[in-house]
Amino acid sequence: MTRPPEFRLVPVTSLLPHEQVDEADVGRLAREIRTRGLVREPIWVTRAEGVILNGHHRYAALRTLGVRRVPAWVVDYSNPAMALGRWGKGPPLEKDDVIRRARAGALFPPKTSRHVWRGPVPEPHPTTLAELQADGPEGDSGPDRREGVRPDGSR
Repeated sequence: MTRPPEFRLVPVTSLLPHEQVDEADVGRLAREIRTRGLVREPIWVTRAEGVILNGHHRYAALRTLGVRRVPAWVVDYSNPAMALGRWGKGPPLEKDDVIRRARAGALFPPKTSRHVWRGPVPEPHPTTLAELQADGPEGDSGPDRREGVRPDGSR
């Protein structure tokens, strides 16, 4: 049985997007986060690879704000509760394609994939900007690609 989503503060440098973003939306969202001082909803990230599944615009806005860590629900992508579809028309997407595109930096256009968690809904986890800008305890926040560590802590 696969594990349920786990909340973690993940180093911004360890995450891999698989979709492009709309820069106007990123700017609007960055201003909103800065004004509020809070990220209401964590992004969703694969446990093994650190690929962003949901929250590309939040991730990009947080990078713009210069945070060190990003609030994330870390999930086993093989878990059937993580469903993959499309926002619009087009051929079906496969989870392997999402991982492959992220690793290669060959990003899909914005809002191509639609990831939906069909398992028990995690508790809300708003996170302050101060928490995201601070250095976390050693090993607390997960992977750092520069050190070759994956989100599950293995090398």
